[in-house]
Amino acid sequence: MKKEIWLIIILGIIIIGLAGVALWPNSKPADNQQENPPDIKSGIQVAVPESGAEVSSPLIIRGTTNGDGWNGFEGQVGTVKLLDYKGDELALGILTAATDWMQPPVSFETTLNFTAANSGPGTLVFKNENPSGEAERDQTFTLPVNIIESSAETIIVKLFFNNSKMDPEFSCDKVFSVDRNVPKVQSIARVALGELLKGPIDAEKNAGFFTSINPGVVIQSLTIENGTAKVDFNDQLDYQVGGSCRVAAIRAEITETLKQFPTVGNVIISINGRTEDILQP
Repeated sequence: MKKEIWLIIILGIIIIGLAGVALWPNSKPADNQQENPPDIKSGIQVAVPESGAEVSSPLIIRGTTNGDGWNGFEGQVGTVKLLDYKGDELALGILTAATDWMQPPVSFETTLNFTAANSGPGTLVFKNENPSGEAERDQTFTLPVNIIESSAETIIVKLFFNNSKMDPEFSCDKVFSVDRNVPKVQSIARVALGELLKGPIDAEKNAGFFTSINPGVVIQSLTIENGTAKVDFNDQLDYQVGGSCRVAAIRAEITETLKQFPTVGNVIISINGRTEDILQP
């Protein structure tokens, strides 16, 4: 009798266990189900570098923007500054759109060249593109980093900008130089031209320097042969550029920046390979 009772109890436990397994929810989705894609957050997301990362020159920055005040405009989505622990600006970069700037989300990238006498904490300060000029539309995003003392060999190059204080009458093709410390590389002329396209940093702006070159301009190629530099840009170089004075200023900035190098005596500017119908007043 006792054996029969025990057999009934054991059989009941087994049945209950099998029923529980059958009813337990399956953690894996069915073969014909797809997991929901992650939400794309609005605003700005910086993929490289990560928060708190150690950074050195040249510093590559990549990320995406997706609305919420962070919108593309004329090939770029904003700017970024690298500040040291004292708040001094070490570098400025344009967040150039790597995908269609009119179709969010927009991928961006830039490279900052800088020198740092000491290692220590720093901050990347991102600012949105705000063509309206209205202060209430300004947005910033900060990312803490740890700056590593620059050990690579550097060289000083000259960038040529217009200056409202040195030339208050704005003589169009009259440009003035500022010094930038950049990594010493073989393609130094291209590095200098890339720094020119970033425009003046805050200290230079306070001294009256400004650029006549559109934001979002990209160097597509640069060759130097037999004393002639041939530089090709994207369409942004002459986008909505009007007036012979501004055209002359743009040409002067590019030409004088390249002619500082002893291998360059003449400069030919092109846009998508065209030279005849570009930068027209």
